[in-house]
Order: sequence, then structure tokens, then C-alpha cells
Amino acid sequence: MSSRSHVSGILNTGGTTNITSSAVGHRPVLTTGPRPAEDGADGPVRADVGVITILGVETQAVRLALGLSEDPVGGLRFYTGDVPAGDRPVRVAAIRALGQGQRSAMAAYDNLRRHHDPHVIVLAGIGGGIHPSVKLDDVVIATRVVYYDLRKKTPQGTHRRGEEREAPAELGHAVNAFFTDHDPGDFAVTDPGGTSRTVRFHHGPIGSGDAVIADGDSGVLRYLASFNDKILAVDMEAGGLSQASHEESASTRRPHGWIVVRGISDDASPSKDDDHHRTASWHAATALRELLPYLSAR
Repeated sequence: MSSRSHVSGILNTGGTTNITSSAVGHRPVLTTGPRPAEDGADGPVRADVGVITILGVETQAVRLALGLSEDPVGGLRFYTGDVPAGDRPVRVAAIRALGQGQRSAMAAYDNLRRHHDPHVIVLAGIGGGIHPSVKLDDVVIATRVVYYDLRKKTPQGTHRRGEEREAPAELGHAVNAFFTDHDPGDFAVTDPGGTSRTVRFHHGPIGSGDAVIADGDSGVLRYLASFNDKILAVDMEAGGLSQASHEESASTRRPHGWIVVRGISDDASPSKDDDHHRTASWHAATALRELLPYLSAR
């Protein structure tokens, strides 16, 4: 009388069996989750500096100025590289936001945090100059942002409720040190076509909201001037960056650094056009490159 064994699982009678992503046995349960990091890492490969751009011309300028290479993760396109900066290279990871505005900037911020967790995130690209001291193709570097789109509508009119955020003190000191070392902030900049210009870098607050401003007499500009007459420029994404950084600190229990670098492409007037986008983008990318030794974690 022959006996027959019941096998519940895997029976190997010789050789080698490799099994991955499987469950075996009686009524198996397979629980899936995030794939472990490659090469034995416990999490993302951390960058010193993350960069968010909005327009294609801004992204091209940052890639070229910093020498970054495409480094996709799933459907996301990052651009990474080790950039020479002082006594050691700075690891940079950049991403272009899906679109304009505060919400896309916040999503780009989240993608950078999840995949590269940079020490500081820089929003780099173009903006509109609104202060008399700021000229076309200058650069504004900001560690303070005034978000102007919070407002109350009444029969008597619109009452704006501006909200100001400031980058962590560490970043304020870093930018102060940069301008101390480069007073008065005039830089000789050569673009990829070989044209050289002297570009003035400014340090001061910027205004941010979801409006494209092309009216020198805009109520937004009057409001910003009344809020703080030192506001130098306006954009559409810095409010989202500063808010995302502020809220992220609650879950990580540490401050998250951010800075805004804007090349001035227009004066927020009816004459606003795209003629200076490429030059202003290059100047912003160049300013970012000059800032890198001051921004990396030491």
C-alpha cells in the first residue's frame, strides 16, 4: 500500500528555486507596499538643494547653468547632478512643476521632498519687478513672501488680508552672508550665446498670488505697496512654496528651508511680454549657481 504526502507550500526535490513577490501555503495573503530603496538605502538619496522651475525656458537655464542630467523616477522627470561649489560639490535635484500657480508649486515641492528630501528648496525663474530700484533682467532673491490673494468681498469692495511668511533663520543668514561677500551685488554674467552683461542682484521680499499682473495701476500693486513698500517683485508660486514648507515642518518636527530667486522679465505693466523670459531665466539660474556654496548643508 503506497502512502501519499500532502504538500501545502513549495516542494523542492533538487536544484534552486527563486521566488519573488509571491505568497504560498494554504489560503495565502500577500500584502504589498512601497518598494524598498535600491542599493540598501533606507530612503531617498538626499539632495543638498532642490530646485523648482515653472516654465520650460527656466528649466533649460537651470539644467545648463548647473550641468544637471535627466534622472526620471516613474512618470516624474528630475534633473540631478553634483555641482562644484566652494570646497565640495553640492548635490542638486530639480523638477519642473506641472503648471503655473501655487497648487502646482506645492505638488512639485511634495515630489522633491518624497524622492530627494533636499536640505533647502529654491524656486528659480522669472518674475515681475514692481519696485523702482529693480530693472529688467535684474535678479531678486527673497526669503520673505507676502501672499496677497486672501481677501474678503463686501458690498463696499474687496478687503485683502495679506499673509507674510519668512524662511527659517538659517536661510536668512545664508543670504545675508552672500550679499555681505558680494556688496553691492553687481555680477558679470555671460549667457550661453556669449553676450556679457552686468546684472544687479537684490535681496528683499516679494508678493505672490494667482494673478498675472499686467497693470501698473493694479489694486494688487497698490495693496502690496501699502503692506510693505520694500516689496521688490511679484510671482505666482512663492506663496505655495512657503506654505508647503511651513506645513511640512509639523510632520517632520524640523524647519524646511526655502528661497526664491527671480530674474525680472517685466514690470507688471500693460507692456508686459515674453521678450525677456530667456535672459531673465538665465540670470536667475546664474544667481542660483552663485548661491549654492551658501545653501548646502555643512
